[in-house]
Amino acid sequence: MDRWVGKVAVVTGASSGIGAAIAKDLAKAGMITIGLARRVERVEALKKEVPAEAAARLHAIKCDVSVESDIETTFRRIRDTYGGVDVLVNNAGILRPCNLLDLGHTADLRAVLDTNVLGLVLCSQWAYQSMLDRKVDGHIVHINSIAGHSVPNFPKLNIYPGTKHAVTAITESMRQELRAAGTKIKVTSISPGAVKTAIFDDMETPLDMPMLESEDISQAVLYAIGTPPRVQVHEITIKPVSEQW
Repeated sequence: MDRWVGKVAVVTGASSGIGAAIAKDLAKAGMITIGLARRVERVEALKKEVPAEAAARLHAIKCDVSVESDIETTFRRIRDTYGGVDVLVNNAGILRPCNLLDLGHTADLRAVLDTNVLGLVLCSQWAYQSMLDRKVDGHIVHINSIAGHSVPNFPKLNIYPGTKHAVTAITESMRQELRAAGTKIKVTSISPGAVKTAIFDDMETPLDMPMLESEDISQAVLYAIGTPPRVQVHEITIKPVSEQW
């Protein structure tokens, strides 16, 4: 991680859970870390959970990644205030429980698509342009899911596995584009199994199963971006011991 000290990391969905853990760990590792979230006050509160020197490196910006104009405004602000983006962690993701074939949930389905897929791509576009403009061999990390590689037999996931399968394909598409452009920018997909986060709060079915902690995923991010320039970590799958899927 030494080469990233003093560099700029952007973490989407940083207000809680996995995103909060990643933002705190990147700041503790010496990166100027910008946490994006709709609930920006929660990102500000994370400063109380890290040592003072890390807190000074942790910043919060209000941003809804399902809104394209928000993304553009935010990344221009990051460019003007902090110089640009060296590491992007696309963590923001939502789940709106309903049956895929039930009528009346179009707004929920669109919100999941706009956040989990389109928001991820648009944030990556802006980060990539920042890396190109400054000739930085940066790193883009997508927080994916095991639902991006198979479909868990779990009720009311609806379009969520489809969005995560899209992230799996998008990761490889980005890798091919980065190679074709002659860059050394890396892209990594990290696919957790069940993690104790608020994303499951609205599920009707109680979760009685092994679960990971957010910090387990954060440590995987640090590993991936901390590898030597010659190493492309394309996919990391992390499951709790005895997970059924």
